[in-house]
Amino acid sequence: MEIVNIEPSGSSSGAYVMVLAEKEGPRKLSIVIGETEAQSIAIELEKMRASRPLTHDLFKSALTGFGLKLTEVVIQNVVEGIFYSNLVITDGDRVNEVDARPSDAVALAYRFDCPIYCEEAVLAEVGINPEDVEVEFDFDDDITGEEEAPKQKSLSDLQAELDEALDREDYERASQLRDEIERLKG
Repeated sequence: MEIVNIEPSGSSSGAYVMVLAEKEGPRKLSIVIGETEAQSIAIELEKMRASRPLTHDLFKSALTGFGLKLTEVVIQNVVEGIFYSNLVITDGDRVNEVDARPSDAVALAYRFDCPIYCEEAVLAEVGINPEDVEVEFDFDDDITGEEEAPKQKSLSDLQAELDEALDREDYERASQLRDEIERLKG
């Protein structure tokens, strides 16, 4: 599986939805994660570097420092909407499985560049097949069906916002601002 999207959850503030998709299949899995984990994953996806090591970077350094390697992540179960996953860690001779929240497991999987798997039973129970989902239309837009375009910010305003976001260590916002700056420059 691979991440195809991370976006704010509409249901609760500070929560995000991480969407994983099968690499060779149509099904997707939506998992609610915390803001800190969402930022950590976004930083790694965007190949940004924090001024100080984040928790997942620290964990990777500790594992590799002791000669251990994360070889895969397995999302193994879901009970009452709560997902369970395992980190599969090896020292080259022994293999050990460690219980982890899927958000932490995925953040580490991207840092170790290892595969993310999901048990078939989990996908069968809560996986979403886009082919089976009906499209809903939002009729809240104006009469033309078009949303009003947001006001364009200047490059210098965006750069100032980016600097502030980095100072606050709001890396998710920083990556959004960086993308917007690159889009304007391009």
